[in-house]
Amino acid sequence: MSCPSCKLGNPVEFSGEMMLHTSGRKNVDNTGVWLFPKILVCPDCGFARFMVPEAELTLLAGEPTTRERLTGAAGC
Repeated sequence: MSCPSCKLGNPVEFSGEMMLHTSGRKNVDNTGVWLFPKILVCPDCGFARFMVPEAELTLLAGEPTTRERLTGAAGC
């Protein structure tokens, strides 16, 4: 798989740890959401990408995902 940015090489996979926060003063009390994604990093240009798991995506969005609405599954 080539890099989507520079079209060179093969991205290297890393384990990541990050906290995502909603920006702005109105969200200052928001505790954020911890993520532990696999991150693909291009060694040629530095482009990186990762996927947010559905459970954490629900927390970030603050509402049920499309799949949860369609299946009736409860959110986190």
